[in-house]
Amino acid sequence: MAVDSHVRLLPTQVANKIAAGEVVERPASVVKELLENAIDAGATRIDVAVTQGGRKLVSVRDDGCGMCRQDALMSLERQATSKIRDVDDIERIATLGFRGEAIPSIASVSRFTLVTRTQEQESGTRIQVNAGVVAEVSDAGAPAGTLVEVRDLFCNVPARRKFLRSYQTEENHVRNVFTVHALAHPNIGFSLSIDGRELYRLPPGATLDERIGELFGRDEVSSLAPCSYERDGIRVTGYIGRPNRADTSVRREQYVFVNGRPATAAAISYAFKEAYPRQQGDSRPAAVMFIDLPPSDVDVNVHPAKREVRFRRNAEVKAAVEEAIRGAIGGARVSEPTPPPDAADPALTPGAVQPSLPVQPQRQDAPPQPQTWQTFPGHASLATPTAPQRVPQQLPPSPSADEGLEAPEAPRQQEAPSFQTDHENAPWRYFKFLAISESGYIVIETDAGLVLVNPQSAMERIVFEKLCESTRVVSQPLLIPKTIHFNPFESARIKSFLGAITAAGFQLEEFGPDTWKVDAEPQLLGDADPGDALASIAADLEYAGAKRGGAKWREEAVARSVARTCAGTMAKLTPETAIRLVEDLAGARMPYVCPRGKPVMIFMSNRELDRKFGK
Repeated sequence: MAVDSHVRLLPTQVANKIAAGEVVERPASVVKELLENAIDAGATRIDVAVTQGGRKLVSVRDDGCGMCRQDALMSLERQATSKIRDVDDIERIATLGFRGEAIPSIASVSRFTLVTRTQEQESGTRIQVNAGVVAEVSDAGAPAGTLVEVRDLFCNVPARRKFLRSYQTEENHVRNVFTVHALAHPNIGFSLSIDGRELYRLPPGATLDERIGELFGRDEVSSLAPCSYERDGIRVTGYIGRPNRADTSVRREQYVFVNGRPATAAAISYAFKEAYPRQQGDSRPAAVMFIDLPPSDVDVNVHPAKREVRFRRNAEVKAAVEEAIRGAIGGARVSEPTPPPDAADPALTPGAVQPSLPVQPQRQDAPPQPQTWQTFPGHASLATPTAPQRVPQQLPPSPSADEGLEAPEAPRQQEAPSFQTDHENAPWRYFKFLAISESGYIVIETDAGLVLVNPQSAMERIVFEKLCESTRVVSQPLLIPKTIHFNPFESARIKSFLGAITAAGFQLEEFGPDTWKVDAEPQLLGDADPGDALASIAADLEYAGAKRGGAKWREEAVARSVARTCAGTMAKLTPETAIRLVEDLAGARMPYVCPRGKPVMIFMSNRELDRKFGK
């Protein structure tokens, strides 16, 4: 069959559908475009409502400047915008939206309703569009501002509709878009309702720290350090997470705004890595950072969705961000503390004169060095001091052979008892417990070499597998039920995955707005706070969905959170508990890494030891 290769213009409806594929990825994309239009319209109050994850309804109402009938009809045409006038305006964009593609693209794949009125008009305008075709234009009574309702998204593109995720996933994307814009503009009042339930009502005229507290809780503000730096027209303000703080709901997120636009750039990522102390694993600090510079110095037209920008003074922006971070956290990197010199030992005092041999005995008035020994029963020769002994001693003269004296017999070293491993897939056939190091690691000897075990990671692995593999989880009723208040995000997550949380051993019920009553907790939780465990679960459930299919990942995410909470409340190890921990670890299905992928043990074979010592 011959192919018609003549060049022709596409029909407007087809062109709008193609543009919709770039602009409208999911319901959250609709919320983003409508929020940007409302902010650019000078709104002081924006109300967002979604139903069924945004598939059935996305509604955005604002009290901005509104539009007359002519402007409202023109906004449905492609490349129609009030944000720019000529080519030079592209070089100094100061608004959020400017391309003029969002409204016609959204209207082409939904049942679209626009109601708008300016402050000067007595009546407003109502426009109804069905899948790109204008169905009705009429007068309407309406307050000043604009109301946009998008129903049945992708109603005429069923292939796109099939690619949408679950209601909960789409709601999470909507909440993320709402959070970003609410943080970027604390002076504007926002509200968010999902399926008729109001999650947020943020008052206008708030400061940034007040808005952070309203979105994430007041405790989050205390974990952030304010940052501020300005040089050569580049101004950096906001908040950065303090080093060595406990994990929080905002910890994994970095909100960066360039001239009020949620965006990022490679220079900003590099600045965080250079200026912030290295974090364990791949974790990164929380940040709510605003970078303001002349619009002509930033290109916002690089990414189709405007998520990434490009700076003309890349090095200067990177340096400004680094200085702001260092100024906020003091510029000190996390390191092991250096012990102060011991005044009782003159040899360790800087500038002291070294005494001549033989070494004089220690002064009687010097305080004795405290020592704590951890000994294994029947294995005293392997006792490990937790503080070094620095008491100088003089060696006695060796007896000569002609004195007729027999040299004293050296004390016989007792051998550490070995423990057999009956598990089929154990990493060793037997092991000998040697010691617990001063830093808390367990040292054992196996049939193949030496092993260092991290007890915290080992406990995470053991508890994780027990929760995942056991058919019945034992719950422990609380003598006095606990009531815990969460922020709306966490409460919504807990409600969505209540079945998985209950299967892990918790018994919960709602006890008011965003408040839950805990009647029972998993027995394996021990002395850990159930509120901390549930907060960790809620944070993990936010990110675990993309990694696993089906329902299995939900139970494992819950188990991983509980395991981490248990490991964080471990009691001090003794030789007996260390041996029991190693035995339980040998029976684990995957004893080498913890649920978060960090190593549980470090192994050094006998062959490697021989090679290192040149044997």
